[in-house]
Amino acid sequence: MTVRIDKLALIGIGLLGASIARACRRAGCAETIVCADINADHRREALTLGLVEEAHEDPAKAVAGADMVILCIPVGACADAAAAIRDAMKPGAILSDVGSVKEMIARSVAPHVRPDVHFIPAHPVAGTEQSGPSAGFAELFDNRWCIITPLENTDEAALRRLTAFWQALGSRTEIMDAKHHDLVLAITSHVPHLIAYNIVITADDLETVTEREVIKYSAGGFRDFTRIAASDPVMWRDVFLNNREAVLEMLGRFSEDLSMLQRAIRSGDGKHLYELFSRSRRIRRAIIDAGQETPAPNFGRNMPADKTTPEQGRD
Repeated sequence: MTVRIDKLALIGIGLLGASIARACRRAGCAETIVCADINADHRREALTLGLVEEAHEDPAKAVAGADMVILCIPVGACADAAAAIRDAMKPGAILSDVGSVKEMIARSVAPHVRPDVHFIPAHPVAGTEQSGPSAGFAELFDNRWCIITPLENTDEAALRRLTAFWQALGSRTEIMDAKHHDLVLAITSHVPHLIAYNIVITADDLETVTEREVIKYSAGGFRDFTRIAASDPVMWRDVFLNNREAVLEMLGRFSEDLSMLQRAIRSGDGKHLYELFSRSRRIRRAIIDAGQETPAPNFGRNMPADKTTPEQGRD
């Protein structure tokens, strides 16, 4: 299905908003792109980079006459944004988002959406630890999954149109229940980010290791943790607060497995450690085979290859 949008409005023009704008330009699927952002520097940068034709502080001005509106802001801010644009939305328009928590988005945003507007939550599973309009690039969504979590009684034509939109941007798409989405992302994204934040802070707090040594002798493992832990703190604060049940459930499972690993190390159970590490290696190879990562060593990989590593430092 070919999709053509007369006016696309992006609420928030950071990494994801800017990448959507660039991917739309590449695909030629939007005639006019406008944005709204509370950050004046972001608005100026978006205009300077040619990402948008208009940049507004007031989101209601940005969405006026828009056929599609995408909330590209932290999940905790989406309800207020939806309330702010409610009366300005064009009848028949599609309202979507890019947040990595879907049950909360459905509960908090839906009450602010008029019956004549099609609200369809979505989550492009792609990103980097970078932020701001200049961090965006058109290839971000290429061959990455965009999970769409439609509400009950969602208009089928609107759902097909949003699906075609993400496919035009390079994504593979999948329809999923919001609750299941949040459970899947808790283990594939949210808990790994929590571990990354925690291990970096643990290293920083060690009295027997200086900060200079932590930085100087960072091997691949710790270095990669710091890259993930460099992600937007506002965005990830909102993710953990709004997907707490699924995160706590997966964190409990992780803690149990970590205790088993601890016992194996303490008892010198090399057989168990070897089997565990071999299993983990197979999973890594499966991710590469699925096209969700490159086998190239990451020693400061050149862009955009490094940027296109999925779900590193975003929601």
